[in-house]
Amino acid sequence: MAILDNLARGVKDFFVEEGPAAPAAARPLPAAPAPALADLGPGQAQPEQRHLDHIAQLLAGDGRDFHAFTKMVKSLAASGLSGPLLYQTAFNAFAAVTGLDLPALLTSADALTQKLADDRAKVLERHREKTGETVPLKGAPSALAQLRNQEAQLQADVAALGQQLADKSQQLQDTQQQVQQESAKAQTALASYELANAAAAAELQAHQQATKSFLINK
Repeated sequence: MAILDNLARGVKDFFVEEGPAAPAAARPLPAAPAPALADLGPGQAQPEQRHLDHIAQLLAGDGRDFHAFTKMVKSLAASGLSGPLLYQTAFNAFAAVTGLDLPALLTSADALTQKLADDRAKVLERHREKTGETVPLKGAPSALAQLRNQEAQLQADVAALGQQLADKSQQLQDTQQQVQQESAKAQTALASYELANAAAAAELQAHQQATKSFLINK
């Protein structure tokens, strides 16, 4: 039967490393709105690969969690399944392989969502330390924070040392340029990470909502 062929192909694809692109016949998965993101750098429309790799490593598990289930859903979707049939078929196959029930699967989804949120909080804290908004509890201030302190000191020197005004003014301009460059680099890196984190969170949420909608009270 065609449905059995689709299931066999989908489950087989789940255990094979995914290729660079999904087949043209693949149906779109449920979409979830992504949260507002910080601005990316000029000409940057996608997150940096290092942030995508970081998110992938963060979500990687032992094949018995919700992330593995979403991979099976996408694999079966590529074979032509969609809607309730897609999620019910994926869950039946996943449960048969892993032995997990639906409550355990949804608990895993909550854990992954929290994992993304916790990681984002850590990255935001490091970003604030990098930009000098907060002082790190351990270690020296970031390069950007030091540059901002240097900027303030140079401004005081320019005001106090009238005879060296020209020299100090030039140093101030150079330092301010470095501050802008470091700020732009820090903002671009944060925006890239935010895009990667939000995309993963949105996909996870879409799969979780679809799983609840299609599988609870069945």
